[in-house]
Amino acid sequence: MNSQNRLTQLFNVRYPIIQAGMVWASGWRLASAVSNAGALGLIGAGSMYPAVLREHIQQCKTATDKPFGVNIPLMYPDVEELLKIIIEEKISIVFTSAGNPKTYTGFLKEKGITVVHVVSSSKFAMKAEEAGCDAVVAEGFEAGGHNGREETTTMVLVPLVKEAVKIPVIAAGGIASGKQMLAAMVLGADGVQVGSRFVCTPEASSHMAFKEAVIKAQEGDTLLSMKKLMPVRLLKNNFFTEIRNAELRGANEEELTKILGRARAKKGMFEGDLEEGELEIGQVSALIKNIKPAAEVVNEIWNDYEEALRKLKVNS
Repeated sequence: MNSQNRLTQLFNVRYPIIQAGMVWASGWRLASAVSNAGALGLIGAGSMYPAVLREHIQQCKTATDKPFGVNIPLMYPDVEELLKIIIEEKISIVFTSAGNPKTYTGFLKEKGITVVHVVSSSKFAMKAEEAGCDAVVAEGFEAGGHNGREETTTMVLVPLVKEAVKIPVIAAGGIASGKQMLAAMVLGADGVQVGSRFVCTPEASSHMAFKEAVIKAQEGDTLLSMKKLMPVRLLKNNFFTEIRNAELRGANEEELTKILGRARAKKGMFEGDLEEGELEIGQVSALIKNIKPAAEVVNEIWNDYEEALRKLKVNS
């Protein structure tokens, strides 16, 4: 079946599958492996100092001749330094998240960069389109990591965003298989962004203990937390319980910030402290049962998508 659509044309890739730029998981090894497999790999700049990002970009260029991009959370203090490196290194695709797309989209577009913004509502999707973004990621409540306050699920969010904008829509949140990809495409998505499934690959830079915790996760093992700060979906552990108890007794932002402290996500996902670290992962972790190479994940999702589409046509 033909995999080409306006999203694959926008990124010049074979499949409309994007690997999410996740903190402490998405370094050059993962991004290049995904891009080499025909999807779009993203380097997650959120956990990188500027010099580290430059190194990952240069390593990625060596490891693949296919398109790849960089994800930048706009709330990070080093954002201008990171953007400077992206321009110096001639990166052609940038995904922005956790911030106002108006701030940097025009600047990036002037440099000839394709810009995609991650949104959690149709209102923000329209703002991203107005700001000049080339596409949006409609990320539902099921997703791991930082999440929308609206708590809109992917199945509701994708058709809402599709109605609201004319630019391509990428569905994210709760997608780890081709069947889920097909469901998103039927709802109007032009492609999908996959995060949690790519955490469980050898190429992901996250700690093996974290990867193993993800494949052991059961239904209900993740919950949204820290809504007073920045909503984030986490695996339940000691840190999660401490935050949850503080929230239940009405802790203010200052107290929650103090509990969170510094480098909590690094401690959990990169260093493998499964009890005191912040373990960001999506609800779909309950469906992930193994660690396998990124190229296999890409091929499995696409083949599963084609098979599900074929069955749908036969049964209709």
